[in-house]
Formats: sequence, C-alpha cells, structure tokens
Amino acid sequence: MSPLFKKTFVLFSLATVLFTGCSKKKDDVVKEPEVSYDLKLAASASFGSVITDGTGKTLYCFVKDAKNTSSCIDGCLTTWPVYYAENATPPTGLNAADIATITRADGSKQTTYKGWPLYYYAGDKTKDEIKGDGVGGVWFVAKPDYSVMMASQQLVGHDGKNYTADSKEGVGITVYLTDANGRTLYAFTPDTFNKNNFTKPDLSNNAVWPIFESEILNVPSVLKKEMFTVITSVGKNQLSYKGHPLYYFGSDAAKGDTKGVSFPKPGVWPLLTLNTVPLN
Repeated sequence: MSPLFKKTFVLFSLATVLFTGCSKKKDDVVKEPEVSYDLKLAASASFGSVITDGTGKTLYCFVKDAKNTSSCIDGCLTTWPVYYAENATPPTGLNAADIATITRADGSKQTTYKGWPLYYYAGDKTKDEIKGDGVGGVWFVAKPDYSVMMASQQLVGHDGKNYTADSKEGVGITVYLTDANGRTLYAFTPDTFNKNNFTKPDLSNNAVWPIFESEILNVPSVLKKEMFTVITSVGKNQLSYKGHPLYYFGSDAAKGDTKGVSFPKPGVWPLLTLNTVPLN
C-alpha cells in the first residue's frame, strides 16, 4: 500500500466514525426516568384520603408551625425532611389556592398546604407507609378533609401578655384546637351543653365572635370524632367539642393569633385542649 493511499484511507475512516457519532438518533439517547413531586391524594385503610408527593410518599404537618413558618430546624430535619415542589400541581380534590410556598429561615423553600408546611418522615421506608402520624402528639399526616387541626405555641392575649392553657398569665406552650387552616377556636364560658348562649338571633354580634361553621369530616388522630357534634345555632351549623360550641375571635387577623384568651378578660373565652372538661 503506497504512503499516499494509506494516508487517504486513514482520513476516510476517521471521517466515517465522526459522521456516524454525530448522526446518532435523538431517540437513541437513554434518559433517566422523570420523578414527579407534584401533590397526589392516596387512599389509606387507616386514615382515609391522605396527601402525598407525586411518587406516593406520605406528607405530614407539624402543629408547632402555627404561624405559617417552619419550626423544624437543624436536627429535626434529619427525621422530618422538607417537602418542596416548585409550582406543585394539585390533583382533583385539592384546591390550588390552598397550596403555597414559604421561604425558610435558611433561605430554602418549602411547600405549604392550608398554611401548614409539609414534611416527609424518615421512618417511612416505602411510599405507602404512614408511620409518622401522631409522633409526639404534634405530627399528623396531611389530609385534605380535616374539620379541625391543632396548634402548639405560647398564647398571647389581646393585651399583649403571655397566657397558659388555664387562662392565667404565664409562659408555657399550649396545644389547642384550630380550624383546618390553623385559625384559633374558642369556647364561651356561659354556654351550656351543645347550646350557644352568645350569638344573637339577628347575628348582630357574630362579627365579634363568629360561629365556627363546619361539618364533622376528619380530626387529628389524638382526638376522637365522637367528641364532636354539629349543632344548630341561629340557623347555622356550628361545630361543638365535648359539648362546647366553637367560635372564632374576630380580632385574630392572622394564623396563630390567640388574642381572644384575654378579651374582654381572661377566662371568658378559653381555648380548647385535649384536657378540656366536657360540658354536661
């Protein structure tokens, strides 16, 4: 083989290899499977409808996140990793308006549902597990149909003072009932068993202490559904707990506000807890 022919053959071979590599079809490229982190609803035999990520992993709420901020930081995140999906797409059964994003203290993002930041539980090893519900009495599986939820924080009255669960001035964390969005619920001391003695027939005072209108759907697992009753008050359905009709305080402007504990004075409008004494 002459040197000229040999050189020409080598150049031709290189060109063929380059052309073949460049002409590889786009469809031949192997792609990693895409994982969806959008929200989903899953059916659980024990919990009914629960909220998961797009892969089916269960999500949870932390009752210490009463003010729409995450209280789970540092070592807590090892057990309860943050869930975040940018522009999470809600499934049928969830309202897009209930889904939002917060910026955590460390600058990272977290998805919220009805104002509750969402988390995973490290103890859930498979997508169908729900082992984190009820942990410490402050972690609950995220659900689309809670009638009430619970919050855990220091109570601060309308007067700016700190209060404890017994409506006395003092420092201490109280775990209490809220609506599904985390808005504080109250009882009226003069009420009798399942009887609203506050709201006037013309509803002229309802704006000050609005009736909590709700059906009995689902409640956090530390509570029992049989503790709740739907009563009729001035033509409205009002939820009661252990015989106590439930109300909002009109001046609680934000999630986590507990101003009603001191208005018009402490003890008139107490919060509801696991230890609330039933009315007879």
